[in-house]
Amino acid sequence: MSKAYEQSGVDIHAGYEAVERMSSHVQRTMRKEVLGGLGGFGATFDLSQLNMTAPVLVSGTDGVGTKLKLAIDHDKHDTIGIDAVAMCVNDILTTGAEPLYFLDYIATNKVVPEVIEQIVKGISDGCEETNTALIGGETAEMGEMYHEGEYDLAGFAVGAVEKADYIDGSAIEEGQAIIGLASNGIHSNGYSLVRKLIKESGINLNETFDGSTYLETFLAPTQLYVKPILALKKAVQIKGMNHITGGGFYENIPRGLPEGLTAKINIQSFPTPKVFDWLQQQARIQIDEMYNVFNMGIGYTVIVEQKDVEQAIEILKQQGISAYKIGDVIANQDKPIILEGVE
Repeated sequence: MSKAYEQSGVDIHAGYEAVERMSSHVQRTMRKEVLGGLGGFGATFDLSQLNMTAPVLVSGTDGVGTKLKLAIDHDKHDTIGIDAVAMCVNDILTTGAEPLYFLDYIATNKVVPEVIEQIVKGISDGCEETNTALIGGETAEMGEMYHEGEYDLAGFAVGAVEKADYIDGSAIEEGQAIIGLASNGIHSNGYSLVRKLIKESGINLNETFDGSTYLETFLAPTQLYVKPILALKKAVQIKGMNHITGGGFYENIPRGLPEGLTAKINIQSFPTPKVFDWLQQQARIQIDEMYNVFNMGIGYTVIVEQKDVEQAIEILKQQGISAYKIGDVIANQDKPIILEGVE
């Protein structure tokens, strides 16, 4: 190894160790379509082995945002990778696509093999749960770009859907029902505000809150909706789907609605996790702003015919996801979304 490179702040041996540590985690995510193994210059996936006639590839990329700072500040890195996977696969899932493979990018001040292993463990956990192969990635040591102990994490996912089954919202019509799938907390959006409120409140994050600790509540990884939605798709005709991320209800639920339609939501139709009550009290903001920032207990929405609502909710329940009919698609009311109980 070049001594000059080492003296410049890059530890190649630490990188080698990190790769060795992550290998066992990566291996458990493999699918039969993956060609080769970890470590090549390019990752390969054999589409010909998919049982599809006219597959359409769907891709998405995302990061975890400032939730990372909370994980870094409290030296807890084993679940943040699940967030990276969830933010990508939940997005491409809205088209009806089954996630196939995932690549990660970790940029850090200094490669600490134990920390990298924990991050990749979380990524692998998310990939394993969604049957998504972790087929490649990059770990970059950039001491001049990040402060000591800091890192950034992003991901890229590719999925496939039969062209005839591609969901783009064009089948959404007036009178159809909107089903909301429960979130398991804040997920991965709004953390600039969350971290500000934590600091201002002066709470001890190790104290008990709603059956766990504050820290566990704030770092709960984003819910993965892949298996429940793929199961639902086999039984019910889905007209449209949305992942409730940054921008909350106001920005995400209207996405994909054809022109001339409005989403009418009853906020009393589903429970709101206590963490959102805590955030609102600390921030002293109006309820409409909460729905413009956070998921408020609904992490994903599905639009179906009214006749399919009960069956859809039961299928999702069998998949371990609480779901509720939260609203309807109505004729244009000069607003893309109406929240009953807020407006």
